[in-house]
Amino acid sequence: MNVSDAMDLPAGIFKLKSARAIAKSLKKSSESSHRRKSSPFRSAMSMLNFEINRAGKNLSAERLGVLNRAKSELRKVFGRPP
Repeated sequence: MNVSDAMDLPAGIFKLKSARAIAKSLKKSSESSHRRKSSPFRSAMSMLNFEINRAGKNLSAERLGVLNRAKSELRKVFGRPP
């Protein structure tokens, strides 16, 4: 399990093949967290961006594409404009 001060994430969340599955899992984790200081959407997006930036050049083009699509899916599952 990945642990941060804001929320706990299921192990392997960022290795899921579906951008929608990543977004839904992030949404569930951020909404159930009682330690976050920001809104669930901001916390989830922050964790996703952190993963993209942390992995950086080690991500394949395919994996980076999935994670970037997860950003759009995250906006959708939270009902935010694209």
